[in-house]
Amino acid sequence: MNYIYAFMRKLISALIAAVMVSGLVLPVQAANKAALDAAVKKTAAYVYNTVKNPKVDSVGGEWAVLGLARSGYSVPDSYYENYYRTVEKYVKDKKGILHDVKYTEYSRVILGLTAAGFDPRDVAGYDLTAPLEDFDKTVWQGINGPTFALIALDSLNYPNSLRDRYIAEILRRQLNDGGWNLAGSGAGDPDVTGMALQALAKYQSKPEVKAATDKAVSFLSKAQDSGGGYSSWNEANIESTVQVLVALCELGIPADDARFVKNGKTLIDNILSFANADGSFKHTQEGVSGNDLMATEQALYGKHEDVKLVPVTNPGRTFADIKNHKNRTAIEALAARGIINGRSDTSFDPGATMTRAEFATIVTKGLGLPAKSHNPFSDVAAGAWYVTPVATAYFYEIIAGTSATKFTPGATITRQETAVMVARAARLCGMDTARTDTQIRDALAQFGDYRTSATWARADLAFCYGTGILDDDALDIKPTEAVKRCEIAEMMYRLLDKANLL
Repeated sequence: MNYIYAFMRKLISALIAAVMVSGLVLPVQAANKAALDAAVKKTAAYVYNTVKNPKVDSVGGEWAVLGLARSGYSVPDSYYENYYRTVEKYVKDKKGILHDVKYTEYSRVILGLTAAGFDPRDVAGYDLTAPLEDFDKTVWQGINGPTFALIALDSLNYPNSLRDRYIAEILRRQLNDGGWNLAGSGAGDPDVTGMALQALAKYQSKPEVKAATDKAVSFLSKAQDSGGGYSSWNEANIESTVQVLVALCELGIPADDARFVKNGKTLIDNILSFANADGSFKHTQEGVSGNDLMATEQALYGKHEDVKLVPVTNPGRTFADIKNHKNRTAIEALAARGIINGRSDTSFDPGATMTRAEFATIVTKGLGLPAKSHNPFSDVAAGAWYVTPVATAYFYEIIAGTSATKFTPGATITRQETAVMVARAARLCGMDTARTDTQIRDALAQFGDYRTSATWARADLAFCYGTGILDDDALDIKPTEAVKRCEIAEMMYRLLDKANLL
């Protein structure tokens, strides 16, 4: 049942990457196999000692259970029994409704329970597979919905009447280059493509599935980098490589297939290059240790109840002036959800600046916050198009005024102001944005103009750089420079992804 290993999208995916790989049939060299076995042993121990009481969540929960259950590591039955009791209480408290619209919640828990040896069709009297009979709600999230549903249902061949519709929906969303991505348009993403292939792997007898698979495999071969791995957000990372490796194994393609060896490096070589000495894994080659990364990339437990996932309502939305833009994926993903708009139907104007009112609109839409009406600012007119988003952002303490009574809605927002507001939005999502003086110094001292940033912005700048919401490969922060629309889109996209809101 290799297919149940999918969707390791957060750090826990990287930590158990070697664990997953060890259970797959891969012809690897003896030296590589020895290194892999050693990594498996360390990683399984790390996960077990780190996630002592798995909960219902995408990190610190189901993926830890999945990895340990398939790792061969000696885990006492009580570990899985405690997990089941946690799930049972959670389901009972929720009255069987894990989420109103985000049905990947059901799929993830189905996978966790199956791996732990429990039947998801009877948990506190509820059948958790039943919601996956609702096609519209399952596909509401975009490509993740049907992909995740198929993987969960096929983990133990649970009955479902919609398998063919889910397959057709995944095929419908395949991009011209053979891949898939969250936005539904533009270039394929290796991570999402790997997931889609895992869902389709057992249906290769269908000619249309086989044709789509061949096209996707060709895309992944071309997208593999010189180190044997893959990139998302223009950054090489371990999670994407893991997803592709699991997909290839599902398809019966060996790790040393000539199509997936670059400069003598296989996907396994690439995964092992991210290993830390303690058994954890880095997210990127330049990343910090697993312990620190877990704190910043966790799927967050303390999310405000008013924060909601925004569905895709306009799949394929794009603009003529972002065709070759580096932030295209982010712009299209937000536009597909109505979070950000173009300057016109065909133009996004990525290099233009953004006003404070425009940002308030984007951030409140991005978090799916309910509208609020109290407006304390004298310069925000009652009939202004932005009065509600400004009032909403103020209510949730994402924005503040430029004075006690003024908001200055038409003023251009700067890079450091954006970082502060994005960090406030992150806190609303439950993220721990606090940084010590040492952490702030370590994150910002690399920039030549670090001391020109405002002291009130430095902790939030450090958070944004430390979590990858802002790229740290630039020479300068340029804190007082006006932020561009494309940069705002990228920051919001990354925040929503880290908050599990895409």
